[in-house]
Amino acid sequence: MGKAFTILGESVNRIDAYDKVTGKALFPGDLTMPGMLHMKVLFAERPHARIISIDVSQAKVMKGVVAIYTAADVPVNEYGLQKPDQPVLCGPGSTKVGADVVRFVGDQIALIIAESTEIAEKAMQLIRVDFEDLPIITDPLMAIKPEAPLIHPEIEQTNICVHDKIRKGDIDVGFKQADVIIEGEYDVPFQEHIFMEPEAGLAYIDDDNRVTVMCAGQWAHADREQIAHALDLPLEKIRVIYPAIGGAFGGREDMSVQIILALSAWKTGRPVKVIWSRRESIIGHAKRHPMRMKAKWGATKEGLLTAAKMKIVADAGAYMYTTNKVLGNATIVCTGPYFIPNVHVDAYGVYTNNVPAGAFRGFGAPQGNFLAEMQMNKLAEVLKIDPVQLRLKNALKKGDTLDVGTAPIDRITIRQVIKAAAERGGWKKVKSNWKKPEIKMHESNTIKRGIGFAAGFKNIGFSFGYQENCWSKVELHGKDEIEKVILYHAGADVGQGAHTVFIQMAAEALNVPVNKISLKASDTASSGSSGSASASRMTFMAGNAIRGAAEAAMKKWENGERPAVAEFTYLAPPTTPFDKETGYAMPNFAYAYAAQAVELEVNIETGIVHLLKVVSAHDVGRAIHPQNLKGQIEGGVVQAAGYALLENFIVHEGRVVTDGMSTYLIPTVMDIPDKVETIILETPDNRGPWGARGMGELPFLPLAPAIIAAIKDALGIWIDRIPATPEVVLHAIEKDYDPNIK
Repeated sequence: MGKAFTILGESVNRIDAYDKVTGKALFPGDLTMPGMLHMKVLFAERPHARIISIDVSQAKVMKGVVAIYTAADVPVNEYGLQKPDQPVLCGPGSTKVGADVVRFVGDQIALIIAESTEIAEKAMQLIRVDFEDLPIITDPLMAIKPEAPLIHPEIEQTNICVHDKIRKGDIDVGFKQADVIIEGEYDVPFQEHIFMEPEAGLAYIDDDNRVTVMCAGQWAHADREQIAHALDLPLEKIRVIYPAIGGAFGGREDMSVQIILALSAWKTGRPVKVIWSRRESIIGHAKRHPMRMKAKWGATKEGLLTAAKMKIVADAGAYMYTTNKVLGNATIVCTGPYFIPNVHVDAYGVYTNNVPAGAFRGFGAPQGNFLAEMQMNKLAEVLKIDPVQLRLKNALKKGDTLDVGTAPIDRITIRQVIKAAAERGGWKKVKSNWKKPEIKMHESNTIKRGIGFAAGFKNIGFSFGYQENCWSKVELHGKDEIEKVILYHAGADVGQGAHTVFIQMAAEALNVPVNKISLKASDTASSGSSGSASASRMTFMAGNAIRGAAEAAMKKWENGERPAVAEFTYLAPPTTPFDKETGYAMPNFAYAYAAQAVELEVNIETGIVHLLKVVSAHDVGRAIHPQNLKGQIEGGVVQAAGYALLENFIVHEGRVVTDGMSTYLIPTVMDIPDKVETIILETPDNRGPWGARGMGELPFLPLAPAIIAAIKDALGIWIDRIPATPEVVLHAIEKDYDPNIK
């Protein structure tokens, strides 16, 4: 098989770079076919209402309109990645009970298929819908009450869709052992993905009479299953292909246009294309879960944590999406990467009439991590212990148990990343104690500087009892030597460079140059399931699958088979779900660790926070493609900066106020940190491919609490909610600022 590490660790040219730079790469919105029709979607634009009737008669006879589809046209009118609780189309005539009710503004009511988008838009204006408005509930703290109006009375007699519990140790004993107790309440917001390309796609009937959908997604085979279910067709009659993908960040895990495209092509027999506007994307697709969190933590005067009690209430929005999995992550991460002997957690996911909440980079971990790191920084302040020192005193080590009562089974490297970030951030170790750096003050009295620190950890791969798996196939062609390799893998490249890494790992396993390998990717017709490009799992899972297929193919090659073809499905170590009463579990098979130090300035006249420097340290196990890694870290930092400081997603009575990029602000080049220092540590994971472990979500996790800690250092004020917009900062200054602090 050749010697190790001949190609891994090199930043080879990305296989998609030329096509993307030159414009040759086709994204879903670029696709065309002869005879193609165009779709517009009639959205509910109401947060909660029963549809009494839909009159499409005027729209249907408009010249150029080919078809209009409503709920009655969907064979099995339901879908959902975790739970099929959402109608494909809302309205009367469906066999699904409750499908006549819209539950958020982005529920879809009708599909207008026409010869042009312009005709479809005009026809859409002619559709008349008779609504009966229903009670609107948008506050999860109100929705959780027994007397609240039900969002899904047909399936649930409560608005609580998830309740995770942790009962570790004895919480009362833990607080009695504490010399200091810190209580806090924290609010974290919705966040919109704003991927570069809105939802778009093209569907057609292929030469094998399969309903084929070309779109952007994160798990082609899961998309195929949901399409087949809704259309009541066999799996083999559905094909999903991913072309170039214009970003995802978790937002493409849940369905958007896939089923309605397939339905329209299946019924018309012609290719159908749709491109959502930015507004349609914002109101019609999932966001990061907002959460309201209460915490009470105890520690001894020496700084040892004794107890942690938390209550988390997450706004699930109108449908389940991935709320159950997101809450699982938040529940595990809300105690941070620290050993706490006594833990009590109640985490609730609650239905409301808001836009559904789903997967977004970190998948519940940023929210839980914010709580944990805010508590740690407040404890450090009260105990007068350096925040790095306090973390190292409590950081997980071999044999320590998580809040679920079991220990991580992989290498625990949180101490290494904390030390690396602290040292690069200016901390000094004096004897056995760590000391925060002194910051040079700004010459202007209106500019205050501060430094903050936070750490975090997150699972790699799917969890809670799911048998994590990933498939690959390798073909070796040639006579006496390998002349060509064809690698098959369904894994999505959503911009992170996964396909380049797939080829690198295949080249390493086969000891051939990368230019001998061609990749056939993201097509359900040619590949088995890869699992999702999420949960920081793709490198870990795909690498093990590719290596297994490559080794099996090489054995056949060495035995004289030409071509040598082998398939392999990698099965990750098993996990277990939460015990319903105690939370006891072995929920994940691997974890990754990160730490960040932040230096910033706050203008006390404008409230604007300027990020001077972010130091971001990560243990990646093995760096397959260092440049890709650096890009992921810098991109994650910028995205997290938006979450912490800028991105204020406003909803009023279920209606999205910030429904465009003029009102929902994301970081521009003027808002990113002046400097991001990336630290890549490599402690090989014994089960990862060549020691690699995932890290795509890690750089997002610690930044928000590190920023809030730095603002506290600058102003002497704790801000317990994000985003810390200029308005929020100014309000805090007006209320609590002491000009004599610095």
